[in-house]
Amino acid sequence: MKKTYVLTLMAVFVAIGTLGAQFLWFPAGFAKAYPVQHAVNVMAAITLGPGAAVVVAFMIGVLRNMLGLGTILAFPGAMVGAWLAGVLYRTFKKKIWAVIGESIGTGIIGSLLAVPVAKLFMASSAGALFFMPSFLISSISGAFLGWFVVLRVKTDPIVRLQES
Repeated sequence: MKKTYVLTLMAVFVAIGTLGAQFLWFPAGFAKAYPVQHAVNVMAAITLGPGAAVVVAFMIGVLRNMLGLGTILAFPGAMVGAWLAGVLYRTFKKKIWAVIGESIGTGIIGSLLAVPVAKLFMASSAGALFFMPSFLISSISGAFLGWFVVLRVKTDPIVRLQES
């Protein structure tokens, strides 16, 4: 039962992240900001843990790329942000740490990882700090959106899989 529940919750997060990218985005410097991706990363990190949050982020990136809603740059930022959000939440047991982890993981570390990815796959000659402003805007706004949602959702013991 628990495995089925976890997979179903992961699928719901993937659906929300994929559909949300189509409906809620805004221009942020060079790139488009997709805050729903980061909100889902925070929610998945808190409810499912770092490993499952990374899988959710990866699947959202795959679907967004297949549907033409994103670029290859969706992978380094989202996956690192989801992992760090889950690790910091698990370590400190405070939801705000998931927001901090998502913001640092995507906004700083992910933006730096995007440079070689863009150079390799997109023939970009962008410098080390080129992606950081747009990644930070997107990740911080989305992380706080996810935090707001998580604070408002009733936490049943079955939803709190992180602590079991």
